[in-house]
Amino acid sequence: MESISLLLGEALSPYQVTLTPSGTHGECLVTLKSATGAIVVEREFNHAQLTDKRLLTDVVDGLHRDVLIAEGRLEPCVIAALRNAAQDKILASRN
Repeated sequence: MESISLLLGEALSPYQVTLTPSGTHGECLVTLKSATGAIVVEREFNHAQLTDKRLLTDVVDGLHRDVLIAEGRLEPCVIAALRNAAQDKILASRN
């Protein structure tokens, strides 16, 4: 678990990353704090998401997105618009 914490810490720098066991099925609470100690993002993940490389990449991407939203640098509606535009391109290329 410590190696996962180190990986997340490097990927999500400058935020402090804390992993805390939670739940009865091996869930883990991931907390990102600012330099002042304020909680920026707190999310729960299952153990598999943190031990599989591909899933861990998705976790980091999701946490990056959540940080941008929490700091007001990205609006959730922008994410939805980008996803819809990408999906429209995929559908158009199939036709």
